[in-house]
Amino acid sequence: MLHIKNFYFNPLRACCSVLWDDSAPQCVIVDPGYADQDERERLTGFIERNGLIPEKILLTHGHFDHTHGVKDCSAAYGAAVYMHPADKAMTEGFDSTDLHDGDVVAAGPALKLHVIATPGHTPGGVCFYEAEAKVLLSGDTLFAGCIGRTDLPGGDYDDLMRSIMEKLMELDGDVTVIPGHGPKTSIAEEAARNPFLIPFNEPQDEGADENG
Repeated sequence: MLHIKNFYFNPLRACCSVLWDDSAPQCVIVDPGYADQDERERLTGFIERNGLIPEKILLTHGHFDHTHGVKDCSAAYGAAVYMHPADKAMTEGFDSTDLHDGDVVAAGPALKLHVIATPGHTPGGVCFYEAEAKVLLSGDTLFAGCIGRTDLPGGDYDDLMRSIMEKLMELDGDVTVIPGHGPKTSIAEEAARNPFLIPFNEPQDEGADENG
């Protein structure tokens, strides 16, 4: 059975997730963006109290609010860092292994996260999908009622919308979405109510004259 513990760190309240399966103590940490000692101790204390062994650190993208604690966290646990190579230029101070669309990242005998490349918020943005539990960690690609911003360096609105519509909206509606900021949602909820996505979900009028 999949377990997920979410923390919200730093002034931007970036979501850091710890994921593990109850069949083994190995876990992954996604986006350890803690910014001070108190936040660090919240994460490490939880890991220690639950007897978990961080095996890998996964990054949804390279922005500082999601990566602030990576170097320290990696050193503390001897955990390898994984991220998409297109975002490496945004980070410094730690080595990482490349992630690509379609990869499967495992920890322990049961935990398997599918990598979905979702460029747009950043060139190397990815989401992590646990298929059995139907949980998507969407980073800053998709939020409850919103989408990732594209006005920062490397952002591209057209890429972001393609990522969301062609990849995320193709998932089942009952998939739980854990965004990089803000509350949880679902694919069905965002397809039906997200104001940024509704225009893309409206059926085309096949009888309309193509010239207007």
